[in-house]
Parts: sequence; structure tokens; C-alpha cells
Amino acid sequence: MTAQYVTAHQETRPNAATKPVRWAADAVATLREGARVRLDYSAQSLWRVDRMIGEIRQENPPYAAVEHVLRGFGAYAGEVIVRETGAEWWATGGDHWVRTPDGRLWDPIDEARRCYGGHGSLRLLCRDATASA
Repeated sequence: MTAQYVTAHQETRPNAATKPVRWAADAVATLREGARVRLDYSAQSLWRVDRMIGEIRQENPPYAAVEHVLRGFGAYAGEVIVRETGAEWWATGGDHWVRTPDGRLWDPIDEARRCYGGHGSLRLLCRDATASA
């Protein structure tokens, strides 16, 4: 892979961060206004997000009905990692990842989907990402 290819196909902040930062802010605002839940972009707040995803899963809505909510929760977790570690959002082909200073890539949006499926945890993802940074 040439440097030119990487530069042409990957975006770094601010371009790559624009969408996930907006998705995270929308999730925070929606929860504050609709459920009266305050999220403060702390690692501890991800306990609450994991619990909310579990509660949604128990109601068993179709995935299509919660897809945007899960994307917002994943973006929120990514922003927590960015703020805790100095990481950056990266984007390629419509997918968004967080790149921690140690060079590792993390996919919090997919982790939110996994959490909805009962196989993931945004809190644990953040713990691992911040421990590696």
C-alpha cells in the first residue's frame, strides 16, 4: 500500500470526525430531552449506555428500528475514547473507526451493534482502548 493510496482513501479529523461527532451529540441530546438521562462523555457513563442497549434488546424491536440509536451510542463511545486518549476518528468507505495514539483501530459503532446482539460492551471497549493508549 502506497502512502498516496492511504492519503486518498483515509480522512483524519476534522473531516472523518464530522459525522460521528454529530451522531454522538444527537444521542446525548435525545437522551437528555426524551429520557432525562445525562451523558457527560466520561468512561463511567458507558455503563449507563450498555444498560440502555440491554433494555432496548429486551424489548426486542427490529434492528432497523434501532439502527440509528445504536450508531449514536457507538459514536458516543468513540468520542469518549477520543477525549480520554487523544485518539482520532478515521473514515474509509463510509465506515468510521477510532485510532488511538498507539496506532490501533477501534470500531465503537460496530461494538454497539454487537452489544445489541448480546455480544459486546461499549464500556469494555473503552476500557481496552484507554488501557492500550
